[in-house]
Amino acid sequence: MASIRAAGLTKAFGDLRAVNQIDLDLPEGGVAGFVGPNGAGKSTTIRMLLGLIRPTSGDGEVLGHPIDRRAAYLHRVGALIEAPGFYPSLTGEANLQVFARLGGHDRGRIAEVLDVVGLREFGGDRYSNYSLGMKQRLGIALALLPDPDLLILDEPTNGLDPQGIVEIRSLLMQLGASGKTVFVSSHLLAEIQAACDAIVMIDHGGVVFAGSMADLLARNSPTIRAAAHDVADTARLIELAADAGYPAARVNGAVEIVAPAHFTAELNRLAWQAGITLGELQATSADLEQAFFAMTGDTKKGVS
Repeated sequence: MASIRAAGLTKAFGDLRAVNQIDLDLPEGGVAGFVGPNGAGKSTTIRMLLGLIRPTSGDGEVLGHPIDRRAAYLHRVGALIEAPGFYPSLTGEANLQVFARLGGHDRGRIAEVLDVVGLREFGGDRYSNYSLGMKQRLGIALALLPDPDLLILDEPTNGLDPQGIVEIRSLLMQLGASGKTVFVSSHLLAEIQAACDAIVMIDHGGVVFAGSMADLLARNSPTIRAAAHDVADTARLIELAADAGYPAARVNGAVEIVAPAHFTAELNRLAWQAGITLGELQATSADLEQAFFAMTGDTKKGVS
């Protein structure tokens, strides 16, 4: 069963189509990233999936239930969309006690979720004394209180320092490996690539890619960057790559070749035979940032 499914899901605000006929079939288990340029419709999509706003047209399902019957699935969904309104003067544990009582959740799970997010030793500390990273982890602990099958997180690493980002990444991977489905949006593409098994990319309200991270990266060919010690040899270096069957072009004084990493050794040999001394030779693997800009086609939009 898919954890999230959408067919023609659309949301219009007047003449603006914030989400335009999204089709999606996200399998259960693991960590899936949700990325798109600013204004692509990511937040609107999440709010429709959670039943917070009604779609204009199309259908959607969460954990096998239609999104217009949210009472059938919300008890199996944990979400962190905006910062929860925790009480600064209460401890982390006491805050969870309050929200567990309000939400009708098992208060016996509080110690467990504090342990999962790495806050067991700090559950007795006041929330006002928590670092930003600890506050984010307490928010995830709150989302985990119902022991959800699906966890939806919107920008869980926003504002964190590098150490906090690594901690949240490790936590998300741990939750995905435990059998839960984690659907996480973030503008930190390197973190999405590091943490996620699957990726959903949207642009202008529509899905441009949905599938495994490996499949997405495979669509974007790796490149080799080479530079001749004598710039007069640059044109000849481009010819050597083209003769070997790999397209090449001059970029910022060097040559960029669309070719697998193993061609570096062959290119080095061909250059030596042609009397060309290389001042630079390195292979660059495809990454999510390259794929993102290639598929959205605009480096000026920013990432949402």
